[in-house]
Amino acid sequence: MNVSLYIAKRYLFAKSSNNAINIMSIIASGGVIVAASALFIVLSGFAGLKDFSLQFSSFADPDLKLLPLEGKSFMFSEDDMLSLKAIDGIEVYSQIIEERVAIRSENKNLLATLKGVDLNFLKVTHLDSMVTSGSWIMPESHQVVAGDGISNNLSFGVFDVLKPLTLYVAKPGKGQLSSASGAYNSVSVTNVGIFNINEALNKEYIFSDIYLAKDLLNYSENQISALELKLNSNANEISVREQINSIFKNRFTIKNRAQLNDELYKMLNTENLAVYLIFTLVIIIALFNVIGAIIMMILDKKQSLNTLFSLGAEAKTIKRVFFLQGSLMTILSGVIGVTLGLVIVLLQSRFDLVMLTPSLPYPVKFQFINIIVVLATIFFLGIVASRIASQRITKNLIINS
Repeated sequence: MNVSLYIAKRYLFAKSSNNAINIMSIIASGGVIVAASALFIVLSGFAGLKDFSLQFSSFADPDLKLLPLEGKSFMFSEDDMLSLKAIDGIEVYSQIIEERVAIRSENKNLLATLKGVDLNFLKVTHLDSMVTSGSWIMPESHQVVAGDGISNNLSFGVFDVLKPLTLYVAKPGKGQLSSASGAYNSVSVTNVGIFNINEALNKEYIFSDIYLAKDLLNYSENQISALELKLNSNANEISVREQINSIFKNRFTIKNRAQLNDELYKMLNTENLAVYLIFTLVIIIALFNVIGAIIMMILDKKQSLNTLFSLGAEAKTIKRVFFLQGSLMTILSGVIGVTLGLVIVLLQSRFDLVMLTPSLPYPVKFQFINIIVVLATIFFLGIVASRIASQRITKNLIINS
């Protein structure tokens, strides 16, 4: 039987004759419980916020996007179409044209990104479900659907005939211009819908039919800017990537949804790390109480320590007793704290206890990895704190008690 562990458990669960030590132990344990619970809740909250922030990208971004390795556009022939359709795992693809344009409405001008899409676009994404006013564009028309931010900045609405829109794009070429009008291609369009995804996309994109974009940019019949793919539900992304790279060697850069939103992912991950470090600091502060409680226990048990020493226990064995006591205290408190946090997270996800708005509950998401992270943090720091406190025991302290 492990004598040090047995004594450590007795010291942990037995009441001390000194009531102040009992109170100090309860405070130390309670501090760790609260800190562990708070860390788990915050990590679950950030996981929920991350999913909430990124769920809108699924409406506008494809599973995979193929961009030209060089230049802004590429030729996509009939043979290329057949080769792409033959790749296992691709459910449907959409041809895309993207270019920066200037939008003019009355005396106001704004730079935005024109995205010309074909009929398959709404099979790849679900952007039409984000149209809050009006409707989606008709095929082969001069209709556009603009973001809410563009609409607000240029002060136009849906089918606003009093405020016609004109799109301008610089003509490609070299040499000296004979006139300012010769520097741009332009087309008059009618806004038939307004979408609302997030602030960045609302201010960035305006959608049109792909043929309008080709005419505006003077693209040839088979010239496009990108391909957007929707994969089968059971498709393996790595396998699809390998097949694309094998068939279209050195032609495309392939990006998934996360890579298309890498800045947003980096921001959310950085915030998550910052919050974790802040609450880890809170745990460290809470563990100072554990160190204090163990030291007070050592001083209170000085006579018992002398007895143990007289019976043959070495100083390192007695140190191990209080090291195990502190470790058990933090481990037990950490488990209780995580359990309490888990209950709160599950209650929030089930009953919407905290609301951001009257109709929007605060998003939380249970992730098993968060339990591992919190417990690992508590266990590691608790062991370090217990080690520091147990080093207070010396041979002179035992003998002179």
